[in-house]
Amino acid sequence: MSQSTLDRIVAATLYEGYILYPYRPSSVKNQVRWTFGGIHPRAWSEATGGSDPWVAQTQCLIRATDATSITVRVRFLQLVTRTVARLDPPARVLTTDALARLEDVDELRARGVNHRAWDEATEIAIDCGTHALTHLLGREVVVEHPIAGGDELEPLLDEQDHIVGALQRERQPMVAEVTLTAARVGADLVRVGVVIRNVSAFHVDGDRDRALHWSLVSTHAILTAEHGAWLSLADPPADAVDAAAACRNIGLWPVLVGDVGASDIVLASPIILEDHPEVAPESSGDLFDATEIDEILSLRILALTDDEKAEMRASDSRARALLDRTEALTGDDLMRMHGTIREVRPVIGDRR
Repeated sequence: MSQSTLDRIVAATLYEGYILYPYRPSSVKNQVRWTFGGIHPRAWSEATGGSDPWVAQTQCLIRATDATSITVRVRFLQLVTRTVARLDPPARVLTTDALARLEDVDELRARGVNHRAWDEATEIAIDCGTHALTHLLGREVVVEHPIAGGDELEPLLDEQDHIVGALQRERQPMVAEVTLTAARVGADLVRVGVVIRNVSAFHVDGDRDRALHWSLVSTHAILTAEHGAWLSLADPPADAVDAAAACRNIGLWPVLVGDVGASDIVLASPIILEDHPEVAPESSGDLFDATEIDEILSLRILALTDDEKAEMRASDSRARALLDRTEALTGDDLMRMHGTIREVRPVIGDRR
């Protein structure tokens, strides 16, 4: 399977619910975001009785040989707080004096684009390395990955190139810990475990929204095998039924990805998928709701009022790109989404 195809499948679940129709921050459904795959700071999890977990785990089965090796990657989103500030009067450069005059506002228009305060997200990837399975058996390999925090300032210019304000983005420092294990459970069967923990130095002071900014959001794991074959946990072969039933998956569900019959990659997602999931080829891009029908959502976006589209554009660069892409669809593009038949199967037996 190509890397681009894998990335598209991962992105469909990684950004699920990032912003939903009607794609406006003021809509009720966009008041509560980041509902999938959260791995929260341990201190917050324990303070809330574990309702927000600080650990996620996947266990997978692989049919292995002495030459088998596995590569593990973890991907998740980190929240970025974006605030908007106005500079009045405008300036040519952001001097110390100009920075002191920045005033937070809910919204600011610059060069014909409205900018709003909003939570963005940036994607983080942890490469846990490639490991010979024979060396991993009976051991624990722990990968600790610090994620730097910090502030970033983006000046906003008017048509005369004067600075009229700025976007400030803030990320909190976090530490993710990934533990890899392997145990033999049959003559050629090995159970591979991946445990992801949030071990950030978080102090409980505030509400869940603050804790989310210290959390791993929409966490996924991708496991790739060389000289080995991952097994389906949903439909294991006869000699692996008991071993599959004994696998413990917490917050992550592993499925085979790639063409039907492929067994070299497993995607462990917080959203339960079938083996070998696909993104519809007619889809022109991510709508952040992979279970919805592209045609319906696209037509609804086109039917938004000008004010609603303006709010959508101001909310987020991804929402803005979605609107631009949808407005650029041709009649042929929309027809390709309409009435597609994926599969025709014969009806067998008496249906009476």
